[in-house]
Amino acid sequence: MISNSKVTPTLPVVDLERARRFYRDTLGLKISAEDSMSVLFEAGGCNLYLYKRAPTKADHTVASFEVDDVRKEVDELRRKGIKFEEYDIPEMGLKTVNGIATMRSEQFENTSAWFKDTEGNILAVVHMTPLHQPQTNRGPVGATAPGPQSYDESDY
Repeated sequence: MISNSKVTPTLPVVDLERARRFYRDTLGLKISAEDSMSVLFEAGGCNLYLYKRAPTKADHTVASFEVDDVRKEVDELRRKGIKFEEYDIPEMGLKTVNGIATMRSEQFENTSAWFKDTEGNILAVVHMTPLHQPQTNRGPVGATAPGPQSYDESDY
């Protein structure tokens, strides 16, 4: 069933060798498999797939790395030469300060920073902190195990 499947971000790159070096050497991702047209990386138990193709343009985040401390990651990546993007998008409540934005909803506080890979793909480092636990259906009184959980958008 698709709901039990891993999701693999799949990113287009123009210069596969340049992108390979960036993800392997700068970001420190491990190569799982590669051929002349693609590279599969492993990061934190997930995969990231790069494939060679003509130029494309995405003006949105294509992959996020969940980290424990965004500021620490930003400092480490800056030491490796990565430049972080600055955004001011009032309609989204998004404004970066020194490359980092902290946004808050009713359910989460999200700290994020965005940067581009060598091919122009927008990547992010992010840490999301739940402000409270979602409500769950715990089943009838005296039940030994929780009942099925169901969530809707208001839970997040």
